[in-house]
Amino acid sequence: MDIRNKANRIRLLNFSTPQMRAFHLSWFAFHICFFGWFGIAPLMAVVREDLALTQTQIGNTIIASVAITVIVRLLIGLLCDRLGPRKTYTGLLVLGSIPVMGIGFANSFETFLLARLAIGAIGASFVITQYHTTMMFAPNVVGTANATSAGWGNLGGGTTQILMPLIFSGLLMLGVNEALGWRLAMVVPGVVLLITGIGYWLFTQDAPDGNFSDLRARGELPEATGENGAMQSFLAAAKDIRVWALFIVYGLCFGVELTINNIAAIYFFDQFNLSLATAGLIAGLFGLMNIFARTLGGVFSDMFAKQGGLKGRVRWLFIALICEGVALIAFSQMHIMSLAIGIMLVFSLFVQMAEGATFGVVPFINKKALGAVAGIVGAGGNVGAVSAAFLFRSESLSYQQGLFYLGLTVLVLASCVLVVRFSDATEAQEASAYRNAMGDDTNAGALSLR
Repeated sequence: MDIRNKANRIRLLNFSTPQMRAFHLSWFAFHICFFGWFGIAPLMAVVREDLALTQTQIGNTIIASVAITVIVRLLIGLLCDRLGPRKTYTGLLVLGSIPVMGIGFANSFETFLLARLAIGAIGASFVITQYHTTMMFAPNVVGTANATSAGWGNLGGGTTQILMPLIFSGLLMLGVNEALGWRLAMVVPGVVLLITGIGYWLFTQDAPDGNFSDLRARGELPEATGENGAMQSFLAAAKDIRVWALFIVYGLCFGVELTINNIAAIYFFDQFNLSLATAGLIAGLFGLMNIFARTLGGVFSDMFAKQGGLKGRVRWLFIALICEGVALIAFSQMHIMSLAIGIMLVFSLFVQMAEGATFGVVPFINKKALGAVAGIVGAGGNVGAVSAAFLFRSESLSYQQGLFYLGLTVLVLASCVLVVRFSDATEAQEASAYRNAMGDDTNAGALSLR
């Protein structure tokens, strides 16, 4: 897919260009999707009492919240190739707001499980975010653009852990009981999702030169049929072993982050006998690292590419994964709260840098099937979360033991990165594209405030 006029700088305070509007609205939309997706997680201690849920049932709801996203992420990548990110994101946000607000009607384990399953679909927003920023930014900054937009989106996992207990507490102060309070609290992210969907339709476009429908009408973009059709692009991506290697890799980082978002508040609540608000605040620190950590992963990916090309990007991804595995094992062994918090932050740093590093590689796997590649790799994150959730649903396995085994898994499977290789011709072509994108900005940073 040959998209022209991509931006070679990220000018954070510039909202006048289609590139920067897409950048800001895509990360904000993903942030709000996280807010809705995991809004119930910091309130699970209350929900557990209200609906009389067992640990196994809580584990099943965690699995449900991330399982459906696997399927939706695969489909959403194809929709991006066919319809464009603007239409796809708008539809997902508007439809996704319905189950977020509707979870308050749950009155049993079964209805709560179904609600979390439906809400999980909005997790596919990540694929659209990465797709849209890839459409808008040149090779010299695409790693940074992808990582920053996704990182600031993932930040929603942290703000959710902090804000939802505060919203819940505010409702209690107004005289609402706990059983009604958690239900009303979920209306807030649902309404914001709906408003964001409308804003996305009004203020973004698919590519620097217009929407996909306009580009196809002008003959600047091939029709999404035949060899350029959704199924053909999916098959091309599915036949590439590198895509499945990155599928596993993304499960090792984003899958782990999703798992921590689901269990962190209740883990600190039970492990250190904290209040719900305090446990949520500490759990929120894990997600708040996204304000810079995932961006760093993309920045380092672009830096390694400057010196080592695509091989450099892959090398950095491997380093980040190994550091993540070591930090996760260390976190699982902490019994003193202050040490647990400190190691959790180090662990969070490398988890999110690994995520940024992964999508510093994705745009170069197959440009003609970008949506399919992003969809498959993105789905890997949720497969990883579903797999990890089984460690935390067993009554016979403590959360600390589950975290330890998860860390070992990351260390072992990090070797999948070594499968990701590029031909000499592709290396040379991308090195040339990188130099051309740098242009007159050779000595300037990728991120700029102007």
